[in-house]
Amino acid sequence: MTTVPAEEETQVTTPGAGSLKPVLDALPKSIYENPSWRGLSYFARDAAMYLGLLAALVFVTNVFEVLLLEMLMALVVSGLFIIGHDSAHGALFTPKKLNQRVGRIAMLPSLHVFEGWVMGHNRVHHTFTVRQGVDFVWHPTTPEEYAAMGFWGRAVHRLEWSWAGAGVYYIHQIWWKKMMVGKPPVRWAKTINRDRGIVWSFIGGMLVLFSTIGALRGVSVPGIIWLDLRVLVLPFIAFAFTIGAAVHVHHISPDIRWWKKADWNKFRAQMEGTTVLRVPKGINFFLHWIMVHVPHHVDVRIPMYKLEQAAEAIEVAFPGTVIDKKLRVRDYVGQTRACKLYDFDEGVWMTYAEARRRRAG
Repeated sequence: MTTVPAEEETQVTTPGAGSLKPVLDALPKSIYENPSWRGLSYFARDAAMYLGLLAALVFVTNVFEVLLLEMLMALVVSGLFIIGHDSAHGALFTPKKLNQRVGRIAMLPSLHVFEGWVMGHNRVHHTFTVRQGVDFVWHPTTPEEYAAMGFWGRAVHRLEWSWAGAGVYYIHQIWWKKMMVGKPPVRWAKTINRDRGIVWSFIGGMLVLFSTIGALRGVSVPGIIWLDLRVLVLPFIAFAFTIGAAVHVHHISPDIRWWKKADWNKFRAQMEGTTVLRVPKGINFFLHWIMVHVPHHVDVRIPMYKLEQAAEAIEVAFPGTVIDKKLRVRDYVGQTRACKLYDFDEGVWMTYAEARRRRAG
């Protein structure tokens, strides 16, 4: 479990070099309006789609038809996760308890531990974005660290930092290591362990429910296993790849610099350490504007449906500062090829081959 450094955890800094205060001052007050009915409507809509897809997967067994449904399920589970993510930040609703209740439920299809997510995502990733040694989300490996890895370590790194390995990285480095196992800090141990229990109970309950449904329908044992895979395991894997790739493009690019502690500040981290990526029409129906990521890092209290408005205000106040471009698959693939290892002293990304040439020279 990631440990929070003994430093200030708030997003808002005092005026001065590297402060976010000028950015926050440029944001209109209207972007913080979050009526409960609006957040609940998004939650109800996504939950209804999730339940509908579960029902469809009970009856659909053809592999190719299942794969099509799983692609849709990846988007729906990701949407529910983003609702839980907004709730975890206290952005979706004003009442704290409503955020907690909706957040825990919304994160169950993605098998996420609500308080474990709050611990790692809110208190570490957002507070110390793109800072060496602290922000664990797609934290770069230096050429020296990579060279010191054994054969297996290098093989895992090559897989997880490939375009096809985003889901593997997310499941291994974020979900498993940071939420599901490990001893949590004493301060948050009780709530994290409770929420771990909720997630494991959900997994067990889903397996019992759908195994029973399969048995009642006269399905064979292999058929029941296939049913459990398509309603629980495959949606999680599809979600992990979707979110893993999304987080990668948020913080990994030749244009994004990671900083050593001495050079890091909140302005660089939150304004230059992430992106605004314009997605094809219709994607925001599922992904709830999560790709408009800079304003979310500037102030996590902005609800998801106000992020585009906030991005426009930031661009007016700080023209040309934010990375704002179309999201294209070829750019993601290109970034995964270019950004393998990182030199924190020079602030440059490099491929494995470039790193070898540097060491040889």
